[in-house]
Amino acid sequence: MTDRAIAFACEDCWLYGVLSVPEQPARRGVLLVVGGPQYRVGSHRQFALLARRLADAGVAVMRFDYRGMGDSEGERRDFSTVDADLRAAVDAFTAQVPEVREVVLWGLCDAASAALFYAHQDRRVTGLALANPWARTEEGAARATLKHYYLSRLVQPGLWRKIASGRFDYGGALRSFVDLCSAAGGKSRQGAAAESQAHSPAGPKAASTPALPERMLQGFTRFPGETLFIISGADLTAREFEDMAAAPAWRRAMRDGRVTRRVLAGADHTFSRAAWREQVAQWTLEWLRSW
Repeated sequence: MTDRAIAFACEDCWLYGVLSVPEQPARRGVLLVVGGPQYRVGSHRQFALLARRLADAGVAVMRFDYRGMGDSEGERRDFSTVDADLRAAVDAFTAQVPEVREVVLWGLCDAASAALFYAHQDRRVTGLALANPWARTEEGAARATLKHYYLSRLVQPGLWRKIASGRFDYGGALRSFVDLCSAAGGKSRQGAAAESQAHSPAGPKAASTPALPERMLQGFTRFPGETLFIISGADLTAREFEDMAAAPAWRRAMRDGRVTRRVLAGADHTFSRAAWREQVAQWTLEWLRSW
């Protein structure tokens, strides 16, 4: 395989990326969607290593920087406003590697959410590989922290040593716990603001902008292709997504035969160990070849 730089236009900006291309590319290629705040190399070179691993196995891969990130021009934007960037990247990828007839979007964290928003709008996208999707709401984050972090802390020896030595901040811990319980039991600020706007003269505008979990579900149910979920076993972002996906509408969607789910026990958010990265790459390759 070879790596080569690529420059392509998105609206009035130039975007930059890297193609990793095998000698004989498969018809199904992978576009690595990079979440923020990162650029195309990724944490601990995660995306560069994944791209080369897949290309060594015959899969062409492209990774690039959104407008306003890394080397790309333009104003910085968040994951909810990158549809134009993704379309321009798919255009460039398929033009530069004409053997690629189908594109899979592979994203981590909010890049996975961005891929969910975009995929159903582009017939060239036939697959989604989504690692620890970002589904953050104030209420969801509070519930995930209470359910997963606080319970695990109770069995950690370090906590009890701190209590025994008198170094434990009871007041601070109690305030944090009460705040989390309040957030977990009520509406998030985002949801409350949306409801307030819906009952105001500007209501229709608010109603046309669903909250993040609803927008993710809409994108997921509208996408007709294959989906791979890769979930880290020791990551609160992943836990929050799993809690959200336990809702009835999500459970129905996840039972579709086109959905594959893999859980990597003990892994952190970015799969920082070599063994974890290799497992993620292997699962991705196996899934790509299974349909």
